[in-house]
Amino acid sequence: MNRNESLSQLDEQKVWDIIIIGGGATGLGAALDAASRGYSTLLLEAIDFAKGTSGRSTKLVHGGVRYLEQGNIKLVREALRERGWLLHNAPHAAKTMAFVVPSFSIVQKIYYGTGLRVYDALSGKLSLGKTKWLDKNEAMQFLPGISPKKLTGAFVYYDGQFDDARLAVDLAYTASQYYGATILNYCEVTDLIKTNKKISGVVAEDVLTNITYELKAKTVINATGVFADEVMGMDEPYGDDIIMPSQGIHLVVDKKFFPGTNAMMIPKTDDDRVLFAVPWHNKVVIGTTDTPVDDLSEEPGPLQEEIEFVLHHANRYFAQNITKNDVTSMFAGLRPLIKMKGVKRTALLNRDHTIIVSPAGLVTITGGKWTTYRKMAEDAVNNVVFVGKLPHSECITQHLSIISASKETMKYDSEENINALYSKENIQHFMNEEMAVTVEDILARRTRLLFLDAKAAIALAPSVAHQMASILNKDITWIDKQVTDFITLAKQYLPISNRQ
Repeated sequence: MNRNESLSQLDEQKVWDIIIIGGGATGLGAALDAASRGYSTLLLEAIDFAKGTSGRSTKLVHGGVRYLEQGNIKLVREALRERGWLLHNAPHAAKTMAFVVPSFSIVQKIYYGTGLRVYDALSGKLSLGKTKWLDKNEAMQFLPGISPKKLTGAFVYYDGQFDDARLAVDLAYTASQYYGATILNYCEVTDLIKTNKKISGVVAEDVLTNITYELKAKTVINATGVFADEVMGMDEPYGDDIIMPSQGIHLVVDKKFFPGTNAMMIPKTDDDRVLFAVPWHNKVVIGTTDTPVDDLSEEPGPLQEEIEFVLHHANRYFAQNITKNDVTSMFAGLRPLIKMKGVKRTALLNRDHTIIVSPAGLVTITGGKWTTYRKMAEDAVNNVVFVGKLPHSECITQHLSIISASKETMKYDSEENINALYSKENIQHFMNEEMAVTVEDILARRTRLLFLDAKAAIALAPSVAHQMASILNKDITWIDKQVTDFITLAKQYLPISNRQ
């Protein structure tokens, strides 16, 4: 998956069957779906794959236990089915994990037990394991980091866990290398082309060279998540916005605060959400929140009240108290929630995905969640096949293997293994085969160090920049800018007290 080779395709291909705008989970899933059906496919991402929402999740492949309480059985059943297929299709990036729900009363035991057994039943043949009750001693063995105060027992159920940005790169790699899709990051769509009032292509700019391309297509998919309104505005400048974004944050702490290999689900927070503590790459990810936001940003940051909220709820359950000084990284992601008439609270908005086909033929898909990316992609491609009158071809992604773009397993369990990830050989691979362009691409998404330990990422930035420069024949000015830009960004992943 070489960027220069992909760029050359822009001049060689006269008309694409499908152009996809957006390189997050849904866009990349659509690229794999379309290319595997035999359609000529081009995906354009303005920055880097999974730079936005798709790289900032809770790292869960799940049905959504809390959606049962909302009565959204359809979404839960669909997500559980997709969960099973994702775990089977990408075993290198996703795995089964035990989740423990602590209980403090007989009422909670009955309530949680009933809900989790329904959750099991909905998963059917794709079940990952049966829910069971643990007494207090067993609960503390499953969760050695939990406080025993008032604990009566717990339920353990099974869901999936994955590496989001890493899987996104693997989707790009599989679509490109195995099915012939042309995939490009740092290539921003700036306008839509119309012929006889119908969309017939896009105008795109290579951000790195400022070269502009006019690219013809039979159909176009808008898979830009929280930025969907912006692309829809290129089609219909006076149309109504459909996105009501909300922000969710995560705090990352050392494993010593929550030892073990099992996750914990806190089933009810003060704002009626759930909170997770999930072991991930030798750290623990704690989140999330649901905060309405007005301004969209490519690099959203946690609000002070959100940080306090997560710490407050985690410390109700953890045996060891966590402070801001213990946070090794923190990150925020924006959810592309769809507006609903009369609903003001983002926590109550539907998590289903939505497809809108404009009179000009733009197919917009947004909403949804990582777990259901494959189904979202299938629905989007089905729609453009109909809109563009493309030859019918069945979706085959239910059982299509996703191939790892990485040369080796990413290990973050020791300083030695972390340093080994940034050998010149690996960095060259990230650049030549995975389209890494910046130090941030490598430290944030080709590897996940920024999201695990921002200080460690800052310390490695100069070494990564020098190795990239030697491969690209760049000078010290380029190195200094890369390092400065990355350090400025990485400091935002630390609480203010930790930024020295």
